Amino acid sequence: MAAITTLGFDADDTLWHTERVFRLTEDRFASLLADYSDKSHLSERLLAAERRNVLHYGYGSKSFTLSMIETAIEVTDGRVPADVISEILETGRDMINHPIEPLPHVEETLKAVGKDYALVLITKGDLFDQERKVTASGLDVCFDAIEIVSEKNAETYRTLFSRHGSGPTEAMMVGNSLKSDILPALEAGAYGVHVPYEITWELEEADEPQGQDRFHRVDHIGKVPQLLARLN
Repeated sequence: MAAITTLGFDADDTLWHTERVFRLTEDRFASLLADYSDKSHLSERLLAAERRNVLHYGYGSKSFTLSMIETAIEVTDGRVPADVISEILETGRDMINHPIEPLPHVEETLKAVGKDYALVLITKGDLFDQERKVTASGLDVCFDAIEIVSEKNAETYRTLFSRHGSGPTEAMMVGNSLKSDILPALEAGAYGVHVPYEITWELEEADEPQGQDRFHRVDHIGKVPQLLARLN
């Protein structure tokens, strides 16, 4: 096999915490709507709204805020008070302004592999929000390129690994989402390294690929250099 020359890294829940912020926000949302719906039913309705809205608004805090407002209108049959809508908007702003907390082993891993490989940050979501998080993380200096995309699919990886390297067959994608980071990267011909996070958003759930010699799973991102040493 060709030697690996380019490493792609996902951002949210691979380099820093994100999903736990969404879950805390959903808890606040449930408390605001407690008089109208129990938490379980509300979560189901919210997830259904998210599933619809990613097709129109994409991913991220803004889309999630709009989904919360839509759900609030639905579960109250249009009777949701204006002050509750105001509180939902405030929770959305709090999400956007939430501090960025890098995960363990991230900084030292990026510095270690950056000596021998071209590093590309590949993240999807709202441009403004993702740019803020990348800058706030302080990790932007570790990357040779930063790509913020609306969706991650096989063509995304073919294009980006060709733009910033010698093509997907000599690239590796590292991320927490099997659906977005791993399966389409494998389809494109790259290696895929799954780094599980403590929480998985339901819309990102997928089964591990079977019979793929380019698929690998590590306990944490700090084990990526060891894996590269074995593969190269």
